[in-house]
Amino acid sequence: MKKFLTIIAMLLVVFGTVASAEETTFSTCKLADAKGKQVDARFTLSDEGKKVIIQVSDRDVAVISYDNIDKFSYEYTKKHRVTQGAIVMVASLGAGAIVMLTKSKSHWLYIDYREDNAAKSIVLRLDKKDYQKVFESIKAHTGKDVIYLNAADKSKEKTKKVDSNPEPSGN
Repeated sequence: MKKFLTIIAMLLVVFGTVASAEETTFSTCKLADAKGKQVDARFTLSDEGKKVIIQVSDRDVAVISYDNIDKFSYEYTKKHRVTQGAIVMVASLGAGAIVMLTKSKSHWLYIDYREDNAAKSIVLRLDKKDYQKVFESIKAHTGKDVIYLNAADKSKEKTKKVDSNPEPSGN
């Protein structure tokens, strides 16, 4: 009886991992165009075709093979909430000023890939609740790590600070 239950448990684990590894979709993304406009998009990682699929309004904007992807990069930006503060300021001057002083954070995913021997890039704005899950899914599906651009900038600053203090020469 114990062997039977062990076999059933193993089969459930195997089928559960196979079923969950086929496709992962994130519907809370926004696709940014060259002019900075953002539209709702769906970001899908599909193991069946080994492709990244980006859709807008049920239309495929990009279908990228895992093999053609050069890198995934992540960056976040902070900006003051001026517009939101101005709207709140209509109701309460103090609350609007406070809102204007706070900052919003946007999470950006850059996908650099090749198509017909030409380098291309797609920019997605990720939801603050999903961006960590997106990184985990990218690693699980494609095997590629997401490069953190903001962290690289900070490490360059630290390196510059260290290099700016040269050791005294023996001359």
